[in-house]
Amino acid sequence: MAVYDFAVTVRTQYLAEQSDPSNSNYFFTYTITIKNTGTVPAQLISRHWVITDGNNDVQEVRGLGVVGHQPLLKPDEQFEYTSGTSMSTPQGSMHGEYFCVAEDGHQFEVKIPEFVLSLPRTLH
Repeated sequence: MAVYDFAVTVRTQYLAEQSDPSNSNYFFTYTITIKNTGTVPAQLISRHWVITDGNNDVQEVRGLGVVGHQPLLKPDEQFEYTSGTSMSTPQGSMHGEYFCVAEDGHQFEVKIPEFVLSLPRTLH
């Protein structure tokens, strides 16, 4: 029986050198590892992000692939990439989903669990 699933892990970092707190501009990077934990090769086609800043202002981003790639992952293969976002508050969060198509034509979504973007030492 075919299994369609990707596992997603995230690491975040605040980039002080690209931020300007005096103008309410905070820049964060996130490194995502996507692993095909299913039994069928599948390709990541597009992404949808929901970015929420500390004021609960929401921005949605949709697009093809990730950082210019639409990786095709065989079972147990993984793809890692780093991207970034800026926001007007020192804390916020992101979550979303990837839209994928398996080699056999089956379409599925992979949820990206919510993760926090925060300046170091600002959360208790």
